[in-house]
Amino acid sequence: MRRGWKMALSGGLRCCRRVLSWVPVLVIVLVVLWSYYAYVFELCLVTVLSPAEKVIYLIFYHAIFVFFTWTYWKSIFTLPQQPNQKFHLSYTDKERYENEERPEVQKQMLVDMAKKLPVYTRTGSGAVRFCDRCHLIKPDRCHHCSVCAMCVLKMDHHCPWVNNCIGFSNYKFFLQFLAYSVLYCLYIATTVFSYFIKYWRGELPSVRSKFHVLFLLFVACMFFVSLVILFGYHCWLVSRNKTTLEAFCTPVFTSGPEKNGFNLGFIKNIQQVFGDNKKFWLIPVGSSPGDGHSFPMRSMNESQNPLLANEEPWEDNEDDNRDYPEVSSSLAVETET
Repeated sequence: MRRGWKMALSGGLRCCRRVLSWVPVLVIVLVVLWSYYAYVFELCLVTVLSPAEKVIYLIFYHAIFVFFTWTYWKSIFTLPQQPNQKFHLSYTDKERYENEERPEVQKQMLVDMAKKLPVYTRTGSGAVRFCDRCHLIKPDRCHHCSVCAMCVLKMDHHCPWVNNCIGFSNYKFFLQFLAYSVLYCLYIATTVFSYFIKYWRGELPSVRSKFHVLFLLFVACMFFVSLVILFGYHCWLVSRNKTTLEAFCTPVFTSGPEKNGFNLGFIKNIQQVFGDNKKFWLIPVGSSPGDGHSFPMRSMNESQNPLLANEEPWEDNEDDNRDYPEVSSSLAVETET
């Protein structure tokens, strides 16, 4: 009876946490909806008197607004990608690993399994990176998100403002969202400023629109400052081909720690996020190269890293046909590196 109550309480708490996790997103949505009303109706249709100025303001505003909302949608609803079945322990290997009591033997078992996989990063102690929650050998740059209870390929961070884990599958969309958010706030601030001055000097009548215009400028400037700092930081990360986690914790390779282990040069680093085709760089469609499991490394020669050579990627092996356990899905702020 007591166990049943505990399970019911645990389930209720999980449900409450899921609901509350959408609160930051709801706040952003409400602010954006108000800004749309304030700009389109209170500024352009009520305050601005020139028809030509109304049209120009509205055309450019809606062009930016479409990309802003599109990238925000993609950041929220593009699910983080998990490692494929090749990295999961088979049912037999999982039982062997869990039944083995000697840590040194467990470590050697993981080393033997990792030899079949394109895994070049290690833990701080030099051991194979293994997730004991998902029961898999972590691909390079993959981390476990404790909020989402899953391992995420090329995990950057868990963002509460999109209620999603930012990683290989949606990092491009997140970066575009930051860029269009900065542009959105800047455009509003620059076009509203002249009318803010007119209201301040008393050149326009003190009507209801005055509050919306004044507050719109304040909110746009406030968000612009915070967003431009965050966007600048992520631009720096992209230029160095780093994730947020790698910026705080230097990745360890088989040869040792290397903070610039994935740095391929400025242009190639950008292409690692946006792809080779520049016509897709500004559009929120998937164009990042690779599958998120393996990444080019500048410290390894072509014979060690097939992604740097014109060779076929690692081949399937006979162990791939084994049955694998199911894996749960979600996202996270805290990570297990």
